[in-house]
Amino acid sequence: MVLVLAATPLGDSRDASPRLVEALGSADVIAAEDTRRLRSLAAALGATVTGRVVSFYDAVETARLAGLLDSLRAGETVLLVTDAGMPSVSDPGFRLVSACVAEDLPVTCLPGPSAVTTALALSGLPCDRFCFEGFAPRKPGERRKWLSALASEPRTVVFFESPHRIAATLADAAEVLGADRRAAVCRELTKTYEEVRRGPLAELMAWAADGVRGEITVVVAGAEPAAVLDTAALVDQVLSLVAGGTRLKDAVSTVATESGVSRKALYDAAVMARR
Repeated sequence: MVLVLAATPLGDSRDASPRLVEALGSADVIAAEDTRRLRSLAAALGATVTGRVVSFYDAVETARLAGLLDSLRAGETVLLVTDAGMPSVSDPGFRLVSACVAEDLPVTCLPGPSAVTTALALSGLPCDRFCFEGFAPRKPGERRKWLSALASEPRTVVFFESPHRIAATLADAAEVLGADRRAAVCRELTKTYEEVRRGPLAELMAWAADGVRGEITVVVAGAEPAAVLDTAALVDQVLSLVAGGTRLKDAVSTVATESGVSRKALYDAAVMARR
């Protein structure tokens, strides 16, 4: 009786661990994000699946919990796999793990490939401290608000993005975080057309404008300490522009973009200073 979380290859099946191959052949139940991909992976690895296979993707995750918990209580081994990487990390699995923890049912993990740490290692950016933000928000307004909250984040930031939104996200990032902020866009990791583009956000924005394909992980350098320390000096710059006839909102946008600070924080500070 144990829930086994198993990391699966990002693209190259040879990255699968021997323990994953063994688990595919011995589990009583396999909960898979995509059952067709699971069977393709098993075939590529030469593993014979003998247990029951059930789908376990976002839309059915909650509905599947009761049945999987019943299997665990009955003493069965349940193997949880997602399409690529580690279950629960921006993939289905968190609810099932939480439910097992709440009932004191055993949970273990077969470690393996991770797009987060692979992209971080390839980025050329500091790896000693980082934060993972999952997928960037889809809606432009929410995405810009999310980026503003990261403007003063000192740690390297890692997040996922879809190919049809990456150009817009990089454009927003260049405006909110600063055109010169260093970053890396990693696509199709471990696959035939793997590519890592490194450079300032403005350069990456221009590169992505014509379209980018594949699975994408973005790594952005943390804020430089000097860029967020002297708020008073930045407020003075804003008020100087306002005195010259620039609207407060536009002045804040200009100074925030150049300095890499949060526009909201700078706006609030400027309003307080004017009072």
